[in-house]
Amino acid sequence: MKLNLTKPLVVFDLETTGLDIVKDRIIQISLIKIYPDGTEKRANLFVNPEKPIPPEVAELTGISNDDVKDKPTFKQLAPKLNETLSGCDLAGFNSNHFDVPMLAEEFLRAGIDFDFSSCRLIDVQTIFHKMERRNLAAAYKFYCGRKMEDDFEAHRADQDTEATYRVLMGQLDMYQPGRQEEPERQLNNDMGELAAFSKTNDNVDFAGRIIWKEMTDAQGKPIIDADGNPRRTEVFNFGKYKGWTVTDVLHRDPGYYGWIMQGDFTNNTKQVLTRIRLRDFNSK
Repeated sequence: MKLNLTKPLVVFDLETTGLDIVKDRIIQISLIKIYPDGTEKRANLFVNPEKPIPPEVAELTGISNDDVKDKPTFKQLAPKLNETLSGCDLAGFNSNHFDVPMLAEEFLRAGIDFDFSSCRLIDVQTIFHKMERRNLAAAYKFYCGRKMEDDFEAHRADQDTEATYRVLMGQLDMYQPGRQEEPERQLNNDMGELAAFSKTNDNVDFAGRIIWKEMTDAQGKPIIDADGNPRRTEVFNFGKYKGWTVTDVLHRDPGYYGWIMQGDFTNNTKQVLTRIRLRDFNSK
């Protein structure tokens, strides 16, 4: 099946020094860029993380410190990567929970404010889990009819990216209207629909420190906007102000903003909070 694209789709995967979005770094980036005309371009980049790769990660991925010591840093790769991803939708396996937040952090550390809000984020793992609830290897077996270990080396970004791409195509084949009788098991070949289906939370920032909450009036009834949809506002999702609207906290306790900006929070969380603060200031 050919993907029904209105703009390029980039299927990507990362290997990193660990799972801490703040402290760990990317060591491999692999991507497949698919254009609306069906043209495909692939890239596989090794990255110098500027910190040692833990032995357990090297054993898992097969990527050693020697493999990346002479490779460019993410900061050196960032301008070209920014150009490659701009104007595209993004897809990956567990990408909304890890790869996209990690990539956002790396871009911000490199001084590039990549606008992920303009991308439709399609998480192949979420689609799979909602439909079948298993991992990538099981997804590959289920949708592609072969064992992943027979076709790929495990825990390599380029291998996992190829598998993810094939799984996505298999999902669209299996769940296309007309092949499944139940409406809830049908997916259209549409990137907007896939991105909406991939969404599993109401996070404002990738780390989930700030989330969306529907606004209510004094009687507890939802406040509706001009389009008939519930109005939403940003609220803190942690700490002593959990459940409070961000704007209320910034007015009540201005020092809380400084505490977060100096704290061990992701750059993306700080970026989102700053945007809310500036929006509130400019609206006065």
